[in-house]
Amino acid sequence: MITIAVDCMGGDHGPHVTLPACRNFLDRCPDAALLLVGLPESLKEFSHPRAKTILASEVVGMDDPLEVALRRKKDSSMRVAIQQVKDGAAQAAVSAGNTAALMAISRYLLKTMDGIDRPAIAGQIPNAKGEATTVLDMGANVDCTAEHLLQFAVMGSALVSVLSGVDNPTVGLLNIGEEAIKGNEVIKKAGELFRSASQAGDFNFYGNVEGNDIFKGTADIVVCDGFVGNVALKASEGLATMIVDFLKMEFSRSIFTKMAAIFAYPIISALKKRMDHRRYNGGALLGLRGLVFKSHGSADQLAFEYALKRAYDAARNNLLDRVQVRIAHAAPLLIGTEPLVTSDAGVTA
Repeated sequence: MITIAVDCMGGDHGPHVTLPACRNFLDRCPDAALLLVGLPESLKEFSHPRAKTILASEVVGMDDPLEVALRRKKDSSMRVAIQQVKDGAAQAAVSAGNTAALMAISRYLLKTMDGIDRPAIAGQIPNAKGEATTVLDMGANVDCTAEHLLQFAVMGSALVSVLSGVDNPTVGLLNIGEEAIKGNEVIKKAGELFRSASQAGDFNFYGNVEGNDIFKGTADIVVCDGFVGNVALKASEGLATMIVDFLKMEFSRSIFTKMAAIFAYPIISALKKRMDHRRYNGGALLGLRGLVFKSHGSADQLAFEYALKRAYDAARNNLLDRVQVRIAHAAPLLIGTEPLVTSDAGVTA
């Protein structure tokens, strides 16, 4: 039985989305159990034989400062959910709440793995192959060194091998060109480290890739800093929405386009499904001594259910162990990383 702790209060919609998604998830996964964490009045109506309610007295708001989320709200639903992972009561935690707060609380409670300076958020972006490109970091670390990017590559390779079943996934380094001489000094140094790691068998380095390669599916994994990764994620979601809305508008202009839409409906439906970012919701916070998954704050029921499923798959396939094995193998290269005093989230390392 895989047990997942759920912050039912997090996100833009809270229990109105998380609870129905939890029920759907439980109905589809008979070997899963949930620990539902939230305010008493919000959870009192929910009942399921494989769900247990754990009460919290506070909620981390989407705009709460880190000081409030980490130091003052010590009985928040987010913190209590992550505490379940630390205590061994759950194998993973899922929250749609404040990203910075989730990263800070997770790092504070669970700590980082040996050899990892900064945890990273790994998410998926749909590509032209009908699959998804895993991108990290997606917003946890705005400024990164070459060594941090190397750590992301090692962890991302483990994630994809576990969740996608690809034994030796390819890793691309996001750059302004494919040539090794391009990019700033951080990217050039990262490229050297990636080539050394690939030769040592730590992961399968494809080479430098450009922004359009994310959508082509050129490499299974694309590594970049959190600023670029978050922009790429939001741009892909906006592009998908724009294309679907454009098709709806064009096919409603006249009787002829409406007739054409009838014949084109199967193609439009397939395109909409392929580009639906909800199917790829749930970013893994990699590098922690426990599994934590971040759902989009605006996630609806379908999207949040997918986040639960990704956490379930990660726990079932022992993602933590796979990441630790990869890190241990890459230790000779990771030793050169410099430990940090504080993270971007302001938490002492």
